[in-house]
Amino acid sequence: MTTTAPDAAPEGAPDAAADRTAAAPGSSPWQLARRELRRRPAVRVSLCIVLLFVLMAVGAPWLGALGGWSPHEFDKSAVDPYLGGQPLGVLGGISPEHWLGVEPVTGRDLYARVVHGAQVSLLIAFAATAIVVLAGTAAGIAAGYYGGRTDAVLSRLMDLTMSFPSLIFMIALLSVAKDVNRIVLMTAVIGIFGWPGIARVVRGQTLSLKHREYVDAARVGGAGPWRILTREILPGVAGPVIAYTTLLIPGMISTEAALSYLGVGVRPPTPSWGQMIAESVAYYETDPMYFVIPSVFLFLAVLAFTLLGDALRDILDPRGGRT
Repeated sequence: MTTTAPDAAPEGAPDAAADRTAAAPGSSPWQLARRELRRRPAVRVSLCIVLLFVLMAVGAPWLGALGGWSPHEFDKSAVDPYLGGQPLGVLGGISPEHWLGVEPVTGRDLYARVVHGAQVSLLIAFAATAIVVLAGTAAGIAAGYYGGRTDAVLSRLMDLTMSFPSLIFMIALLSVAKDVNRIVLMTAVIGIFGWPGIARVVRGQTLSLKHREYVDAARVGGAGPWRILTREILPGVAGPVIAYTTLLIPGMISTEAALSYLGVGVRPPTPSWGQMIAESVAYYETDPMYFVIPSVFLFLAVLAFTLLGDALRDILDPRGGRT
């Protein structure tokens, strides 16, 4: 008895099968993202760097203590008073006592300041992103679902906020605000001006979803607006929102660093990457490591979040990605 061999799969069939598996119906955005991220080595590296920075921010007090120095503690024995306070030793004073060297003049430990600076930068970035995502998603869903006057008012508010010179306003407000918590103020100001972008994305998605069959079925079945918005519309816009959120974080980190660099962000002695870069400009010829170290940490954080966000956008919101 002979058996007939199955037809040979056409060239490229395994890739197509993998794509179908990755895009299997019923997959949640997180399941889809996990499957695709496993296939991209560069993205896995970026994800590992992101997790390292998050762990660094969360465990800053314990990680900083490993070096044996507080971010505010001076070590005059690590600098040369006869050379303008330049760090003793090579590469900015890197030694077993100071793993990343010391700050010129003061002798403060750069490892402790970089680790605590990660906590400040990521705290502001994550908190501001949460404000942007919550406000933008709520406004976008309301504008797209209810339409009419609600859509007109919210859309004009989006246009007004996006046309406002936000950076100038942030600099002015942070310059005149004196006796306030700078981290809370920066988080609120950055978040207030960031929500219209995601609101427009969510509004467009909601407009395309609100007349789908399953939404109409829920409406005919007696579901109220709140149930429809939370059970039917919100899961449909979750993919683009997740992708947009990841892309927002590097922008927030850069904004905080820029404001601190300009002197209107986090105030000394609280460490911040942008503040450290601003202070290092005066020493970049005599002690380049003081400039290089916080710059490398800032660069890696922004790059890792950007690559991860680009990958999530391509996976979860392919129509919104680059062509």
